[in-house]
Amino acid sequence: MLIEIIKGLSVPFIGTTLGAFCVFFLKNELGKGMQKALTGFAAGVMIAASIWSLLLPAIEQGASLGVWRFIPAAIGFWIGILFLMAIDYFAPPECIEGEQKDNLLLAVTLHNIPEGMAVGVIYAGLLNHADHITAMGAFSLALGIAIQNFPEGAIISMPLCTKGMSKRKAFIYGVLSGAVEPVASLFTVWAASLVVPVLPYFLSFAAGAMIYVVVEELVPKMSVGETTNIGIFMFAIGFSLMMILDVALG
Repeated sequence: MLIEIIKGLSVPFIGTTLGAFCVFFLKNELGKGMQKALTGFAAGVMIAASIWSLLLPAIEQGASLGVWRFIPAAIGFWIGILFLMAIDYFAPPECIEGEQKDNLLLAVTLHNIPEGMAVGVIYAGLLNHADHITAMGAFSLALGIAIQNFPEGAIISMPLCTKGMSKRKAFIYGVLSGAVEPVASLFTVWAASLVVPVLPYFLSFAAGAMIYVVVEELVPKMSVGETTNIGIFMFAIGFSLMMILDVALG
C-alpha cells in the first residue's frame, strides 16, 4: 500500500518534470494554437477528474454520514471554490496573472495546489479503505493529472527560455512549479487521515478548487482570440480520456 501511495503521489510531479525537459530540444516558444490545444486538453482532464474521481465518490460516501448524501459534496465544493477565490483576491495581481517571468513560478505554483490536494485526498481515501475508491481509480487520477502536467511544464519553461533565461534555469523553474504538488498531496493525505469522517468534504473541496482553476484560468486562455475550436476539440479529448481512464481503471 505504501509503495502504491508513493508512486501515485510522484506521478504528477514526473509529468511536470518531463514537460519542462522539452526546453532542451524544442527551439522556439510554443505557438498560440498549440498553447490553446494543450490548455484545452488540461481543462478537459481536470473537469473529468473532478467529476468521476472526486465528486461522485464524495456523494457516495456522504450517505454514510447520516445526512443527504449530496450535502457533504455540495458544502466541500463551495469551500474549494471560495478558498481559491480568496487566494486570487488577496494575492498580488501580478502573481496571479504571471505576466512577468519572475512571478510566473508563483502564479503556477498557487494553481497547482488543488491538483496536489486532489491526488492526496484520493489516496487518503484509499489508505482508509473508503468505499468506491480503488487503487487503480486513484492511480488513474494521478495519471490524468500527470498527462495535463506535461504540457504545463513545457508552457512554463519554454517562454522563460525565449525571454533570455538559460535552458538549465528555465528547466529548474518548470520543475519547481510542480514541486508543490507532492507537498500538497502529502499534507492532504495526513490531514484527511486524521479526520476520516469528513473525507467526502475533502474530496469535494479538491474538486471545487480544480474546477475554479479551469473556469478562472484555463477556459479564458483557450477561448481568447481566433482558432478557438482547437481548444474546445482538445478539451473534449482530455475529458474523454480522463473519463475512460477513471471508469476503465476504477
